[in-house]
Amino acid sequence: MSIDLQRIKSVLGKAYFETEDCLLYAGDCLDLMKRLDSSFVNLTVTSPPYNIGKEYEEPMPLENYLDWCKNWISEIHRVTNDQGAFWLNIGYLEIPEKGRAVPIPYLLWDKTPFYFVQEVIWNYGAGVAGRKFFSPRNEKLLWYVKNQENYIFNLDDIRDKNVKYPNQKKNGKLKCNPLGKNPSDVWQIPKVTSGANRSSKERMPHPAQFPIALIDRVVKASSNIGDIVMDPFLGSGTSAIVALANKRKFVGFEISEKYCDLAVERIKKYSASPTPISLFDFAVTTQLA
Repeated sequence: MSIDLQRIKSVLGKAYFETEDCLLYAGDCLDLMKRLDSSFVNLTVTSPPYNIGKEYEEPMPLENYLDWCKNWISEIHRVTNDQGAFWLNIGYLEIPEKGRAVPIPYLLWDKTPFYFVQEVIWNYGAGVAGRKFFSPRNEKLLWYVKNQENYIFNLDDIRDKNVKYPNQKKNGKLKCNPLGKNPSDVWQIPKVTSGANRSSKERMPHPAQFPIALIDRVVKASSNIGDIVMDPFLGSGTSAIVALANKRKFVGFEISEKYCDLAVERIKKYSASPTPISLFDFAVTTQLA
């Protein structure tokens, strides 16, 4: 186990689950992060509760919810190193007498000491159908960094190989990078769907599961091999699987032991899979009932 992970364990004590490169803790992320030293995380990628009454959350008054978000985001900032990044996936909520589907980023984007680089639109093909409104088909990813002048961005690792004219030249030189083009700020990645006839191959028994492809792009873009990736709202464990598959180290927090157990089962299955196995082959072959 790396020195940084050993240091975390020495402060937080016995983990709910651990491997050589992974520590998972069952508990409130805000309480746990407050106990940690500063400046050890390279990348945090997470999606918190949206305050809309899902089974894993207790809805709060809006002001309290925003204050709570500011508090745990401040702790993420404190434990992030100088070149580190924070990717926040967030959706919508209703504000009575104000709006039906107010994007939470509108309420939160500047309530953090991080520097805001860019909003990425995650566009997916399935979702709620509306009668008096357009059918929602996107969520936001807010990309923040600790130091606006010095941060990791591994463009070559995430280039889009779907280039219309890959061999087109100008003055004898290829117009497009041979590794592919820079992905736009709209990412078309299928949502992890449920249902008897349309359930995604990677579907786990969690109501708000990250797609592997979404987190894979974030981890590759904003961290390097050997770096520490953190997810304070671990959920089904997708961020852990992706970090470990990309040879990063991982620290995760999850308040629900039910979902901790789900994440542990996925990590164990990935670790026991034939080597090498791609993340996407793993998703297809390990769906849980």
